[in-house]
Amino acid sequence: MASSLIERLTRKKPVSRLVADTADSGDGHGHLGRSITLFQLTMFGVGATIGTGIFFVLSEQVPVAGPAVVISFVIAAVAAGLSALCYAEMSSMIPVSGSSYSYAYATLGEGVAFFVAACLVLEYGISAAAVAVGWAEYVEKLLSNLTGIVLPGWMIKGPITLPDSDNPFAMAFFADGSGLINLPAVILVALCCLLLLRGSKESARTNAIMVLIKLAVLTLFIVIAGSAFNAANFTPFFGEKGFNGVQAAAASIFFTFVGLDAVSTAGEEVVNPKRNLPLAIIAALVIVTSFYVLVAVAALGVQPASQFDGQEAGLATILQNITGAAWPANLLAAGAVISIFSVTLIVLYGQSRILFAVSRDGMLPAIFHDVNPRTMTPVACTIIVSVFVALIAAFVPAGLLWDLTSMGTLVAFTVVSAGVLILRYTQPDMQRGYRVPFGPVLPILSIIACVYLILRLSGIVYAITGVWIAIAALLYFTYSARHSRLEIPDNAVGEAAQ
Repeated sequence: MASSLIERLTRKKPVSRLVADTADSGDGHGHLGRSITLFQLTMFGVGATIGTGIFFVLSEQVPVAGPAVVISFVIAAVAAGLSALCYAEMSSMIPVSGSSYSYAYATLGEGVAFFVAACLVLEYGISAAAVAVGWAEYVEKLLSNLTGIVLPGWMIKGPITLPDSDNPFAMAFFADGSGLINLPAVILVALCCLLLLRGSKESARTNAIMVLIKLAVLTLFIVIAGSAFNAANFTPFFGEKGFNGVQAAAASIFFTFVGLDAVSTAGEEVVNPKRNLPLAIIAALVIVTSFYVLVAVAALGVQPASQFDGQEAGLATILQNITGAAWPANLLAAGAVISIFSVTLIVLYGQSRILFAVSRDGMLPAIFHDVNPRTMTPVACTIIVSVFVALIAAFVPAGLLWDLTSMGTLVAFTVVSAGVLILRYTQPDMQRGYRVPFGPVLPILSIIACVYLILRLSGIVYAITGVWIAIAALLYFTYSARHSRLEIPDNAVGEAAQ
C-alpha cells in the first residue's frame, strides 16, 4: 500500500538503520572504507575552512563593515561554534556519510531531510565554485610576479556580472569588465576531481600537507604585517553602513565555516568515529577562529579599509606593499594557491558523500552510490559533482556565490541544532561520544544565531534559493518519494514503532 504524502514527508530512518547501512553489502553499493585518522580529519575541517574567509573574502567584506569586520568574524565564529558543538554530539551518535541530511532523516523526517540535502548541495557546490573563482586571482598574481605572464581577461572571468547585488534581476551578460570563461577555476576543479578518484586515504594525506603549508604561510603574513601595524587604520571603526554592515558581513562570512560540516560528511570513513568526529570538529573550530581573527587584525593594521575594495589577491598585495619586495608576496600567493586547492578538494569530497548518502536511501539514482572496489570511492558521483561545480565556477561571479553558500550552511547548522534537541527528548539514553553542555540552552542559542544571520542575507539569495527549493520539490514528489527505500513496507516496519 502506497504511503500518503504526509506519511512520506514525516517518516524517519532509525539511527540503528543509518549505521547498519554503512556495512558492506557485497554488491558494490553503499560501503566506504575507514582510513581517515583524527589528525587528518581535523585537517579536513581546517582545510575546508581557512582559505576562503582569509585569502579573498576580506576584499569583499571590509568595504561592507569597515575595520569592524573583525567583529563580523567573531559573530560568525560564535554562531558556528554553537553549531559545532551540536555537530559534535550528532556525529558521535550517527557516524555516517550525509552530515546534516542523515541527522535530519533520523530526527525530522524524510521531507525535511531531502530539502536539507538540497540546501547542502547548494552549499557545497556553490562553495567549491566560489573558492575556485578566487583561486584564479592568486594564480594570475603568481604567474605575473614570477614569469611576467599576464593572463588575458577573457579566460579569468565569467561572462556574468552583478551591477546591483541586492536586485535579483540585475545580472548582466558580457558587460564591461566581464570575460568569457574562468579557465583557471575549471582546471582547479578538474585537478581536485582526479585526486579524489585516487581514494580518500590519499586525498586526506595530501590535504593534511597542504593545510600545514597554508598555516605556515599565514603565520608568516601575521609576523610581517605585525611589524608595520598602525592602529590609526582602525579609525573610523565602522563602515558607512554602521553595525548593519557588520551584521551583513557576518552573514556572508559564515559560509567559510562550511568546513565544520565537511568534517561530519567523512563520518563513514573515519577511524573510531564516536571519539574522533567530535574532537576533530572542536579542534578545527579553535584553529580556524584563531587564524581568522589574527590575520584580519594584521591586514587591517597595515592597510586602510578603503584600499580593500576590489583588491585582488589581497594578502599578497598587502605584503608586497609593506616590504617593497616581491618574494614575500610570491610566497604568500603560492601558499594561497595550495591553500585554496585544499578547500576545493574537501568541499568536493563533502558534496559527493552527501549525494552518496541520498542515493543509498533510494532518493537519487543508484549511480551516485556506486563504489569502486579498489579505491573505495564513489567514482561516478565524484565526476558528476565536479562537472557541476566546474560549470558554475566557469561562468558565475564570486560575489553572488559567497552569500548563496551562507544560506546553505546556515540551514544545515539550524537543522543539526534542532536534531540535538529532538534526540535528547526522543532517545535520551542513546550512547553519545560527546554531549553539548548546558542542556537545551546552547542548541537553542545556535538556532537563534543561525536564523538571525539568515535574515540578513540579500534579496537575490532568497530568490535563487527559492528557485532551487522548487526544483528540489519537483524532484522529490516525482521521483525521490516513490523510490525511497522506506517506501518498501519491509523497510518501513521499524518506522511504525517510532
